[in-house]
Amino acid sequence: MGFFDLLSMAGGLALFLYGMNLMGDGLSCLAGGRMERVLSRLTDNSVKAVLVGMGVTALIQSSSAATVMVVGFVNSGIMRLEQAVGIIMGANIGTTVTSWILGMAGIRSDFFPVRLLQPTSLSSLLAVAGAALCLSAGGERRKRKSDILMGFALLLWGMETMGGAVEPLSRMPGFGRLFVEFANPILGMLAGIALTAAIQSSSASVGILQALCMTGSVSYGAAIPIIMGQNIGTCVTALLSGIGATVGARRAAMVHLYFNVMGTALFMAVFYGADSVRPFAFLQNAATPLGIAAIHSIFNIVSTVCLLPCSGLLIKLSCLTVREAARGTKAPERFAPPGKL
Repeated sequence: MGFFDLLSMAGGLALFLYGMNLMGDGLSCLAGGRMERVLSRLTDNSVKAVLVGMGVTALIQSSSAATVMVVGFVNSGIMRLEQAVGIIMGANIGTTVTSWILGMAGIRSDFFPVRLLQPTSLSSLLAVAGAALCLSAGGERRKRKSDILMGFALLLWGMETMGGAVEPLSRMPGFGRLFVEFANPILGMLAGIALTAAIQSSSASVGILQALCMTGSVSYGAAIPIIMGQNIGTCVTALLSGIGATVGARRAAMVHLYFNVMGTALFMAVFYGADSVRPFAFLQNAATPLGIAAIHSIFNIVSTVCLLPCSGLLIKLSCLTVREAARGTKAPERFAPPGKL
């Protein structure tokens, strides 16, 4: 893998991250504050809160952004900590939508609808539609719609560029041996944490993993622990957003961390415990982009189903970690008056 391949990889990653940011900003601005009111009002029970978290995150394509938004609501007193837990759990499921879209890159078919939905074709259609909206006369809303379409197109282009840049790695023996090391659950998990913490986006880090899978050198045995670590690494953004915030906001950030750590620990204990009793043959197979998307979704859904009844425990752990006396303030317990929304 030469200098120009590395340059293409960096350029693809830049397009991917910028596209995700542009699309998220466009969606948030287009909502015009309505998203915040939906989040603060439609969370009177835990199941509804999970669904709201899923929906909002699927729209803005970033669990980090959704979680930071929730931390901000708790910080301002708009939302109670108990309401925030379900949204945080749902955000982890909603963010898997991106990986399913990117997973289409691994499908090879001459069937017209399938080819149309593959990133190469879909990104071109979105870019043309976005450019047409941008160049036509219109107000701020049309500009935001153009940002959403262009951001989505850039995200897909970035994924394709990364995939093409890393293709020479498949011919390097050392690259395959590297991912054999990541088949160790602890090393793989640490690699996933480090990558996601560095770029502060689990969607982007999963996208990078899917691009690497196109080389055929990444086995499921190596990919699974990396995915587990990516879910922990994404907590960094929420933890940073809690710095200098109220006790309640910092507790919400800790709930996010505890949820992902406990979900990862539970999933890995059960999965690798079962593997030690009866080894899973598929772990030796080469991972595919759609396979990564499926594992990412299954892990987050199973974690939410198992830990949603334990939301009270997560709140207690966050209260033990972030004590009231630490800042001498009281965590917000009620909604703000309607005039402050």
